[in-house]
Amino acid sequence: MAAALNLTYNCTVDSSVEKRMYPAAYSLFFIVGFPANCLSLYVTWMLMRNGNNTAVYLINLSISDLLYTITLPVWIELAQQTHVGGSLCSLVAVIMYNSFYVGSGLLCCISVDRYLAVVYPLHFHWVREVQTAAVVSIAVWTLEIAIHVILLSHTGALQAFSSRNLCEEGIPMTHENANLTLTRVTLGFLVPTFIMTFCFQQIMQSLRQSRSILQAERRKVGLLLFFLLLTYIVAFVPYQLVQLLRAILEPGACDWAARLRDPYLLGEECQLTCQTFVFG
Repeated sequence: MAAALNLTYNCTVDSSVEKRMYPAAYSLFFIVGFPANCLSLYVTWMLMRNGNNTAVYLINLSISDLLYTITLPVWIELAQQTHVGGSLCSLVAVIMYNSFYVGSGLLCCISVDRYLAVVYPLHFHWVREVQTAAVVSIAVWTLEIAIHVILLSHTGALQAFSSRNLCEEGIPMTHENANLTLTRVTLGFLVPTFIMTFCFQQIMQSLRQSRSILQAERRKVGLLLFFLLLTYIVAFVPYQLVQLLRAILEPGACDWAARLRDPYLLGEECQLTCQTFVFG
């Protein structure tokens, strides 16, 4: 995000990552990510038409990533210090955060779906239907958007939507934004990570105990699930960890704002890279 001046603390942070890496990296993500997500959307749509309920979650994941991808030109303009209208600026910021956490919620749904299919293969058939997956996906979108609106309203940001404060954060982070960040990290990252880890552990335990599944097949399924969990952790942990550190250390402290700015931006790029090239 574009660096900003916070008049309350008179703190200015100059980021080389923001000025030099952001325009180039975001241009690459847009050029590759837009057609990649469109292709992913088409492929998963064909799978869903064949009755694959997991494809429903993947379609929504592609839509979430696609929405973020089409906002990248705005972030490029902001990184180059080009003027962007306040309402558009706030809109792309809301899309970005919703994309991050909707994606997290959908990956959590896929893990729970596989958990029920492997651990309870003779039960919960209705959960693994396309219609159920569609309802759950709508619920994830609705819940994430509702939580985001409530949090923004609580901090007063929603009332000032037409200003640029949603995409140009004050530096250092305010106490209100720190509380907002802690809530996002807890609900949007820690809770899904716990659920996904639990599902992975239960699936692996069920596979080890199953005598009807060949050893090679158990290994294949186990590696697939492990790769999904590992990729999720690698993609989300750097950004979420720095966000957590910012919320704890940065409010009112310009020195911490300066130290954490580049790691924050690099973590965000890491997360976007995985969303573009792996989850997309």
